[in-house]
Amino acid sequence: MGRYHYVFPKWSNMLLPTALLVGPIVPLYVVFVVAFGFSPQTTDVGYQPQQPIPYSHELHAGQLGIDCRYCHNTVEYANRAAIPPTQTCMNCHAQIHKDSPLLKPLEVSYTQGYPVKWTRVHDLPDYAYFSHSAHVSRGVSCVECHGRVDKMDVVYQDKPLSMGWCLECHRNAAPNVRDPKLVTDLAWGFNRTQAQRIEDGQIWLQHNNLNPSEDCSACHR
Repeated sequence: MGRYHYVFPKWSNMLLPTALLVGPIVPLYVVFVVAFGFSPQTTDVGYQPQQPIPYSHELHAGQLGIDCRYCHNTVEYANRAAIPPTQTCMNCHAQIHKDSPLLKPLEVSYTQGYPVKWTRVHDLPDYAYFSHSAHVSRGVSCVECHGRVDKMDVVYQDKPLSMGWCLECHRNAAPNVRDPKLVTDLAWGFNRTQAQRIEDGQIWLQHNNLNPSEDCSACHR
């Protein structure tokens, strides 16, 4: 279950009776601005939960250059990006830093057969449909939605992931599309001008015959 399932928090249900009482005194738009200001879709940027193991993306994805798909191995074939199973971690840590006290939860998970209780950072509400494979396979890089995780010691939510934010990309996809072979090269494109990125993106939009839908049914099914 996700962290939220509504555009507005549940306490906003009280706004209607409140608005009826204070409407003559406080402009109605102030009430809705306050509600939207505290809406999950505007406050989740920067969300950085504490994890059971202090895993550093900066070290693994950045310094060691491990490809995103080694751990999140379903992004090219499934809707969701898999949280890596314990065995994936143990492929390295059965030998590397295996006695570190920081990795004790990993050892317990491996020996007892229970998954590590990772907390998902990017967790869309249930009413929003999003397919990782549809985006990754068409050249939308991980960095467009998740930011430079290769520079994050502790991963946090970098983008709002709101409906308006998604629609901005669907309406102007060119700056956010690249050669699909480069989707996990998180540093790619930052040394290019916006005009160059748009030019590259237009090539791949045409090559893959992409026309991102703006219809409600694309994301709300």
